[in-house]
Amino acid sequence: MSRFEGKVALVTGAATGIGQATAVRLASEGALVAVNHLADVDPGATLKAVDDAGGEAFAIAADMRDPTQVLAMVKEVARRGGRLDHLVSNAAINPFMPWNETSFEDWDLLCETNLRGTWVVCTESAKQMIAEAHGGSIVCVSSISAHVGAPYQTAYCATKGGISMMAKALGSVLGTHGIRVNCVEPGAILTPMSEPMLDEPETLKYYEDRVALHRLGRPEEMASVIAFLLSDDASYVTSAALLADAGFIVNAEL
Repeated sequence: MSRFEGKVALVTGAATGIGQATAVRLASEGALVAVNHLADVDPGATLKAVDDAGGEAFAIAADMRDPTQVLAMVKEVARRGGRLDHLVSNAAINPFMPWNETSFEDWDLLCETNLRGTWVVCTESAKQMIAEAHGGSIVCVSSISAHVGAPYQTAYCATKGGISMMAKALGSVLGTHGIRVNCVEPGAILTPMSEPMLDEPETLKYYEDRVALHRLGRPEEMASVIAFLLSDDASYVTSAALLADAGFIVNAEL
């Protein structure tokens, strides 16, 4: 399958987890993938996985908290790839902390990384796609936390709720340019971000009991959802939020 042959995709936060799995999936289907990472994070594992899958990728460092770096990244991806067709805005942080121990600095860090970072990379990528006049597609990685609260993720939930609404709103104004914008809202997925929480046996049992499929999700399963939303298979889908939680939300309060 080569749904992305000849296309260039930028995936933020692609050194690990869902971002890494998505980069590999897109590259395996023909895309040239720009693997975004922080300057002090090694993207080597992602680049190797892409190569092992028979794909092509290159690394590009940028901190989502810095709009100047994000703008430069988008321009450099378009320069190196010759175009920009797809964006996966995945980079985020989730420091576990109770609401009453969340400082102003903590709040700013979460919002600058998760919410403003998503806004900047999405809008700058959209401008690039419009300048190239070929349309495109964008997927924002939100979370089930856009819908349900969690004791140690209160501020994080606020950023994810904003990301889900942002994707819908951007989709409503970018459709005229042939750009689709959607978001995926993962449930309990085993990633480096979720490991501190899911390492607790009682917490793991809570999720396994309530997820309808009685297991945690894998990053590769989210990558398949993201690839669908980016592809022409979803050509009539925009401003949509796809909750990919294996039925957890309907059982969360049981």
